[in-house]
Amino acid sequence: MGKCELAKGIYWVGAIDWSLRYFHGYTTQKGSSYNAYLIIDEKVALIDTVKAPFAKTLMENVRAIIDPSKIDYLVSLHVEMDHSGSIPYVLQQCPNAELVTSTPAGIKGLQAHFGELNALTVKTGDTLNLGKRSLQFLQTPMLHWPDNTLAYMPEEQILFSSDAFGQHYASSQRFNDQVPTEKLFFEAAKYYANIVLPYGSQTLKALAAASKLDIKIIAPAHGLIWRSQLADIIAKYADWGAQKVDDKAVIVYDTMWHATETMADAITDGFVEKGIFVEQMSLQANHISDIMVAVLEAKYVAIGSPTINNNMLPTVAAFLAYMKGLAPQNRIGIAFGSYGWGGQSIGQIAEIMKSLNWQLPLDLIKINFTPKSEDLINIKENIKNIALKGNS
Repeated sequence: MGKCELAKGIYWVGAIDWSLRYFHGYTTQKGSSYNAYLIIDEKVALIDTVKAPFAKTLMENVRAIIDPSKIDYLVSLHVEMDHSGSIPYVLQQCPNAELVTSTPAGIKGLQAHFGELNALTVKTGDTLNLGKRSLQFLQTPMLHWPDNTLAYMPEEQILFSSDAFGQHYASSQRFNDQVPTEKLFFEAAKYYANIVLPYGSQTLKALAAASKLDIKIIAPAHGLIWRSQLADIIAKYADWGAQKVDDKAVIVYDTMWHATETMADAITDGFVEKGIFVEQMSLQANHISDIMVAVLEAKYVAIGSPTINNNMLPTVAAFLAYMKGLAPQNRIGIAFGSYGWGGQSIGQIAEIMKSLNWQLPLDLIKINFTPKSEDLINIKENIKNIALKGNS
């Protein structure tokens, strides 16, 4: 990728994964990057490694700048294998490097991966002096693993943010202002919705701690480096961490003979007539990870399924299991679907919503076989009524 300098003597040396299309259960249509950073000072530090298949690429990037034997520290901010997978290879290639990781979770995780390792362990408030510059460590447990740690360089006002503020976004460019803003923020939202969403309180704690720092650059472990629009992405994280929702609706469903789909259309019409932005997302046409981007900021979430074998359709069950694990809060839920005789699916959907402490202002919307015109009118009017109450 060529030499990329964040500040004088500080380089991106990571790897681009152009072909990645699946990660942690969600689709990555834009690929990803594994970001590693090389700091040249009186002491030389390498922050993070890359996924194991890209280890040689990492070292080629390092060698283009410095002899690897001159690296003094290999700093591991996160033990997940897309960042730590190349540590054994890098330590072989950098015989004078001392491993640095957090305590207790960082060293415990690395040893679980790779066996016995010697390391300098750090915690919140510790500083690693490199000469003219330094790294200050801030542990951010469960953002999104117990070991996650941020490193701040006060002399350059750079925050090496580990998984926070990342995106799965492969690009020939390295900085946020070099790619379309709308696409970048979509990928940042998708990353948050599918990885970080369950850890809102931890996100807010990390933001509170980071707010005391003067930051000019945010250098995450995936995707583009933020050197502009910092206030915008930080504000987004604050909203997402607080589970703030907008006056939007998302309708998620699958259908067998179009009856549940017709009900979804009536629900959509009800929201539209009240002036509420709505997205209708069939599980036959949309991946669950893309649906979660819509759920991330939506006040109203309607989920529908017909009943099959006394249950909901498998696609709906899979989505609900995935969504429940991500634990979106502060939503207004609507369970709906058609049925032939049992009709259990709609109640099963509602139970998942209740387990997330969502409001369910309507009775279960159940239609036997094909909805009639009066059924659809009633659905639309009920949706208009709850939309009115939701805005009161």
